[in-house]
Amino acid sequence: PMAAAEPQVLALAAQVAESSEQDIPLLLLKLKGILSSPSLGYEGSKKIKQDIYDYGLTQYCLLVLKQDHSRLRGGWATAAQLAEVLSHCCVGLEMKEDPEEFYKEFLPSAVDNLLVLGKRLQARFIRAIKDKEKQDFLHWFQTVTDAICWLFGGHIQLAASVLQNDRFLQLLITDDVETAIIMMSVLHNILRINSSVLLQVDKETLHSVLDELVYKLSSTTNPAVGSAVTKLLLLVAKLCKQLVQLLTARYKGLKGLLNEQWTGKGFDRELNQLLDMLYLEQSNGKGEMQKQHQAACTIQAVWRGFQTRKRLKKLPQAVITLQRSFRAKREQELQHLTKQKEDEALKLQMQLQRQRAMRLFHERQLALLERVHASQVNKYMEEMEEKSALTIQRFWRGYRARRIFHQQKKSLKEYKAAVIIQRAACKFLEKRRRRRPLPPWKEPKGLTDEQRLALQQKVDDYIKLHPASQMSEEMSKELHMRAQEKLAQFLLRSRLDQRAAQRRETLLAQVNTDVELLMNAPGLAESTGKDVGVFMSRSVPVATKARQSHNTMLKYCRWPWWKKLGDEFMEDDVVPDDALNTELETLFIGGRK
Repeated sequence: PMAAAEPQVLALAAQVAESSEQDIPLLLLKLKGILSSPSLGYEGSKKIKQDIYDYGLTQYCLLVLKQDHSRLRGGWATAAQLAEVLSHCCVGLEMKEDPEEFYKEFLPSAVDNLLVLGKRLQARFIRAIKDKEKQDFLHWFQTVTDAICWLFGGHIQLAASVLQNDRFLQLLITDDVETAIIMMSVLHNILRINSSVLLQVDKETLHSVLDELVYKLSSTTNPAVGSAVTKLLLLVAKLCKQLVQLLTARYKGLKGLLNEQWTGKGFDRELNQLLDMLYLEQSNGKGEMQKQHQAACTIQAVWRGFQTRKRLKKLPQAVITLQRSFRAKREQELQHLTKQKEDEALKLQMQLQRQRAMRLFHERQLALLERVHASQVNKYMEEMEEKSALTIQRFWRGYRARRIFHQQKKSLKEYKAAVIIQRAACKFLEKRRRRRPLPPWKEPKGLTDEQRLALQQKVDDYIKLHPASQMSEEMSKELHMRAQEKLAQFLLRSRLDQRAAQRRETLLAQVNTDVELLMNAPGLAESTGKDVGVFMSRSVPVATKARQSHNTMLKYCRWPWWKKLGDEFMEDDVVPDDALNTELETLFIGGRK
């Protein structure tokens, strides 16, 4: 396996040396496949990493990370993967030749470049608007922080270097929840790997880290942030007693903050442990507290005296400022009074102009009325009233339309604002739902022997109380015969109903056809022999009845006037019913009774 891996590294180094600057990042990503080969053992992996460093591929990775990542092929994704490759190449590598350059120059430079890359990804994540972009930048940021943790996990001496780096503090000091939680997990890994690292760094760095952690507790209500900070402070307190004294002395209100704001948020066990350690340290340091209290009183007294002397020196300047503000206020009031008088004068002038215009209008109306004839005065006045009413209505509709428009404009603006707020709230709830971890799977508890016996006894009792109904063979045959008879009756009845329905549909179609022929029939003057043939029935009884009715109608029309004396109030085209009934009684029309 080692002999097969060396030519791969040599071939990749040759390609990198011969390729252009733009193709180098993508070629270096092949190192990930070489390092993750399953055929490599522990010694083979060390040999491969040594060859990668000797051929300068690790240095190439570091140089690429120093470039502008937005111009790389693949962009930020390529940069994040190169950071992961760089950390894997450095971990497990033991330099026997010239170790000072590797441990004191190369590794600190690699840490610094990874932190710079993390800072840029964090800034891009905060500025991103779309959810897809934010997820991508957060994933790449997580990859880079994992690479940093992997690096100082393999080289413990880098933990202090990471913690003292200014860019690490810049990454930690952020108001963004997600990246802050990731950075606190990095800090947790640092403390877990090197428990004495906080005592190795200078006081300024230690105070900056603790100040940021306490600030996050006081400035946020997010339970995830509170849990991460509480666990970190508990780990810090467990590592060294001096750090517990520092927390108690430097942050006076920490205990009250933890009790009031973070109790009952889901991490009470860690919170109670931290509070117990803080209260224990406070009870041990009461004498020191008294000294500090006395020193604080002395400092406050000196500070109050300094402030009083400073105020007395600034008193003349304060009087001048007060006089200036008083004159400015008085000038403003005078300007307001002048403007108010001008407005009242303008209002009075407009009222006089309106009265003058009304007087001229009435005079003009009287002059016009003198010229109009007396009979036309009412008509003229009605026209003028109608015009006046139309004018008033037009102005009123315009005012009402403008008012409705302004009201709708305000409601539309409120509606748009509500939509924006709802969209943001939905996005926030969706993100929180995605971040919510799924509960661990719990297997159902099995039944004990006693529970199984009790359940079997209940089943037996129920079967005794509710026995199953049994039917004999004769009853089954009788029931089958009755069902067959009812089925035969139903089928017969359905056939008869179907024939009757078909007969009704046929008669309805015939009636509709006859109605259409009668509605579209021409007049007697326009009818022809062909039209008469259309109305001839194919039924002999019907044709005979129609002929007899026609002859009866002709006879009635030829009657003399004295036979129609009782029919003065009948219409001309109406035939008496008794004359027709005498004909109908003697005729049977074929059909079905």
